[in-house]
Amino acid sequence: MRRKTKIVLAITFMVAALVSAFSYIYISELLRQRVTTASESAAQLTSNLAYLAANATPDLSSTKVDTTNPEAMRRAVGYYLSTDRDLNNFLESVVGTWPIIYDAAIVDGDSKAILHTNPDLVGKQVPNRPDFQIVQNAGFRGQFRMVYHPPTVYDVRIPLQLDGSHFGSIRVGVSTVFLKNELTPRLRQAVVFSGIAIFLSLILAAGLSHIALGPLEQLSRSLDNVSAGNTEVVSDQEAGHDEYGLVTLKIAHLGRQMRDAKEIFSALKDNVDQIMGNLQDGLMLFTRDARIVLVSASVERFLGRPRRELLGRMVREVFSADSTLGALVLPSFDRRSPVPPRELEFPNGKRVQISLDFIREKGTQIGALLTMRDAESVRRIEDEIEMSRRLSASGRLTRGVAHEVKNPINAIVLHLQLLQGKLRQIDPDTRRHMDIIGSEIHRLDRVVQILVDFTRPRDLHLEETDLRPLLEDGAMLAGPDAARHGVIINCELPSEPLMVKVDTDFIKQAILNVVLNGVQAMPDGGQLTMLARREDEMVVTEIRDQGGGIPADVQDKIFELYFTTKKGGTGIGLAQTYQILQWHYGSVDFETEEGQGTTFRLRLPLVQSRSVTLQEATTQS
Repeated sequence: MRRKTKIVLAITFMVAALVSAFSYIYISELLRQRVTTASESAAQLTSNLAYLAANATPDLSSTKVDTTNPEAMRRAVGYYLSTDRDLNNFLESVVGTWPIIYDAAIVDGDSKAILHTNPDLVGKQVPNRPDFQIVQNAGFRGQFRMVYHPPTVYDVRIPLQLDGSHFGSIRVGVSTVFLKNELTPRLRQAVVFSGIAIFLSLILAAGLSHIALGPLEQLSRSLDNVSAGNTEVVSDQEAGHDEYGLVTLKIAHLGRQMRDAKEIFSALKDNVDQIMGNLQDGLMLFTRDARIVLVSASVERFLGRPRRELLGRMVREVFSADSTLGALVLPSFDRRSPVPPRELEFPNGKRVQISLDFIREKGTQIGALLTMRDAESVRRIEDEIEMSRRLSASGRLTRGVAHEVKNPINAIVLHLQLLQGKLRQIDPDTRRHMDIIGSEIHRLDRVVQILVDFTRPRDLHLEETDLRPLLEDGAMLAGPDAARHGVIINCELPSEPLMVKVDTDFIKQAILNVVLNGVQAMPDGGQLTMLARREDEMVVTEIRDQGGGIPADVQDKIFELYFTTKKGGTGIGLAQTYQILQWHYGSVDFETEEGQGTTFRLRLPLVQSRSVTLQEATTQS
C-alpha cells in the first residue's frame, strides 16, 4: 500500500473516530437533557395541579360533610375538584401546552379518576403505568432503547394531600412517542454532519498527502529544521547558486528570525492568554482592516464558537447582518463610529451588554475593541449588593425594634408580679391563668433576646490556634449528654497541627452545636465520629452520626433560625453554627441519607503558623 494511501486512510479514520465519539457524546447529552426536561416539566405540572387541587377544596370540617365517612369525604372532594373552574381549565390546557405530556389525571385512593384530560375516563379505574424515574435513571443505551422501542407511556406522580390527610395522587403521563419526535430531527442532523465531516476529511487528507509527499525532500528537511528551531548557518557552497539554493538560504535566514520572534511571542502569548483566560467579559480586538487578532475565552460562551474559528477572520465572516449583534456591529464598522454600552437579547434568550470602541493613535484608527458582558451577571451582582444593603438595614431596624419591645416586656413582667400577689389574696384560682401569662411573656422575652443576639455585630478575637484541641473540647463538653443517650464519641484527628485563625469561643460553640445535634439524632445510642483533615487551603472537619438522617423535605431549612424538627428544640444551634462559620470566611454543609445518618462538614481557612513556616524554611535550607 502506498504511503499516500496510508496517510489518507489514517487521517480519515482519525476524523471518523473523533466525529463518532463527539456524535455519541452529543446524542447522549441531548437525550439526557430531553429526558430531564420532560421529568422537570411533568414534576412542575404535578405541583401546579396539587396546588390548584388544594385551593379548590375547602376545610370540610366547616361544611355539612360527614368527615368521619370516607365515602362522603371522597364524594365531597370529588365534587369540589370537578367544579373548580381554575383546576379544570388548567387540566384541559395540559396536553396542548406541554408537547411531551400524554395525559394528566387526579385519582382517588382507589385509583379512580376524579378529573382526567380524557373525559371518557372520569370515574373509571386508571391503570398503573411504569414510573418515568426508570427512564431518567437509565443509562444512555437504556434511555435510547426505551425511547425508540414500542411506544410507552410513563407516569410522573405525587401524592395528593387534601384536608390534612392522604386522598389520592396526581398522575401525569409522558409518552416516549413525543420524546422520539423531538429527538429524531437532531439525530438526523448528527448523522448528516458526521457523513459530511468524514467526506471532507477524505478530500482534505488526499490534498495534504499530495503536498506533503512532493519531490522536494531536501526542502522539506530544511523546513523541518526551521520548525524545530535549528537555524544552522548555511554557506553559499552548501546552498548552491540555483533557485533551490536561494530558497534554502532564505529559509535559513527566516528560521533565525522566527526563532527570535518565537521566543518573544511565546512569552507575550503566555501572559496574554493568562489575562484573557481569566476575564469574565468577552473581548475581541480587531485590526484597522476589521480582522480579528485577539479573542478572550469568554467570547466562546457568548457566540458559541471556539476562539480558533474566530482568529484571523474578518468581521463580516463572523457576524451576520441578519443577527441582532451583526445588525448593530457591522454598520458601526462601516461608519467607523463607536457603539455606546447597549443591552441586546441573543437568540438563546441571554441578555448581553455590548459596546464597541475604535482605538486611535495620533488621529489615525489602528483598531477596534468589541466588549460583551453578561447583563444577567451584572444585575445579579447589583442585586446581591442591594440585598446586602437591605439586610444590613433590616438588621439595624430589627435590633432597634427588639430593644423597644424589651422595655414594655420588662414593665409587663413587673406589674404582672404585683398583680399576681394581689389577685392571689382575692381569688387563688386565678394563679394558674396568671402563671400561664407569665410563662408566655418570659418566652416572648427569650425570643426577643435571641433575635437581638443573632443580629448583634460581634467583635471577633482572632488568634492562630490548632483546631484539634477545640474539637476535643467540643467532644468533652458533649460527653455527659452523649452518655445519657448511650452515644460513643470517637475522635480521629491527624498527628500534624491544623492551624486556623479563629475566635476560639465561637468556634467551640459552633462545633458543640453540631455535636449535640448528632447526639440527639441517636436516641437509641450509636457512635458519633469526628474527623479532621487538610484539603487544599482549607481545614475540613467531618462530624458523622448514625441517626435516622434528615428528611428530604426539610433539608433546605435546617440552617434557618428557629426551624427545628426536635420536640423542645429551639432551632438556633445550626443557624448559629452557619453564622459563626460565615464570620470566619468558612462554610458548613451536610450529606444525609434517611436511615443511614448524617455527615456535617465544617470548613475553615488554613493558616501556617510562624513556627511551622520557620521549620519548613530551615528544612529547605
